[in-house]
Amino acid sequence: MDTYDLITRNAEEVVTEEELRALADDPEGKRVYVGYEPSGVLHLGHLLTANMLIDLQDAGFDVVVLLADVHAYLNDKGTFDEIEATAEVMREQFLAYGLDPEQTEFVFGSSYQLDEDYLLDLHEMARSTTLNRAQRAMAEIQGGETAKVSHVVYPLMQALDIEYLDLDLAVGGLDQRKVHMLAREELPNVGYESRPAIHTPILADLTTGVGKMSSSSGVTISMEDDADALEEKVNSAYCPPTRDPEPTDDGEERKNPVLELFQYHVFPRFESVVVERPDEYGGDLTYEDYDSLAEDLDSGELHPADAKGTLAAYLDELIAPGRERLEELRD
Repeated sequence: MDTYDLITRNAEEVVTEEELRALADDPEGKRVYVGYEPSGVLHLGHLLTANMLIDLQDAGFDVVVLLADVHAYLNDKGTFDEIEATAEVMREQFLAYGLDPEQTEFVFGSSYQLDEDYLLDLHEMARSTTLNRAQRAMAEIQGGETAKVSHVVYPLMQALDIEYLDLDLAVGGLDQRKVHMLAREELPNVGYESRPAIHTPILADLTTGVGKMSSSSGVTISMEDDADALEEKVNSAYCPPTRDPEPTDDGEERKNPVLELFQYHVFPRFESVVVERPDEYGGDLTYEDYDSLAEDLDSGELHPADAKGTLAAYLDELIAPGRERLEELRD
């Protein structure tokens, strides 16, 4: 697999392909980042990005993880002391999941976002950005309308972070797209260059396959879940015997979340996947790639119950190092 294919295998969108290919041709020393509000327990959305960051490190990129304490404060996620405590746990868990400590820099937003130069640039960007533009960018992240002035400042800060962290590439979920496009449009207005971005997909709701998996509603998989909890949650997941379920009666797109978790979490981290079955049911199945597994589900060779049991086991193996590190920190 060449460098470009490696760093985009979990991507939903690249902005732009030409710019990213130029970075892929010479990745050594290039800096890529993702920013997270330290606001609670890590979940599969964090691990999805971590998988991509590991691929980027394998390709030669240096990774910057922004522990966005000021952003979290602006978004009413606690006091600075509470946010900092959560951020320290987040840092340890990311390293436990496989990020290379030699290629990973963790930065608190407050280490530079309160400096005079940053604040002056923030004011300058606020002068050139319309209120509607900032509101649209933040609403995509929040999943609704912005309500406070701090919510409008939030995406402008995200844009400036790309410059102040001296980055070559931004990574985020597809819900970050409007922020990254705002950055590409507005950074030149304050004298800085725009950068390319990679967007990871938004995983479907686990129990319905509609909408997105969210830690604030519905069933989500936490990085603290033990094997029993994982098995229970995965067994409750929507998993029709097809990779392309029919839309809902209202015409909403429906996905197979079990297959999504195999595609974006399991296969990027394991060379092969073994579905263990008794001989009377055909014996074990071994898959070297996601498409083979999805095809067997379509054909009926792989039963949804066997897919779920296998998925729970592999997710437990992925989550265990971070879960164990959290337990060590609490002892």
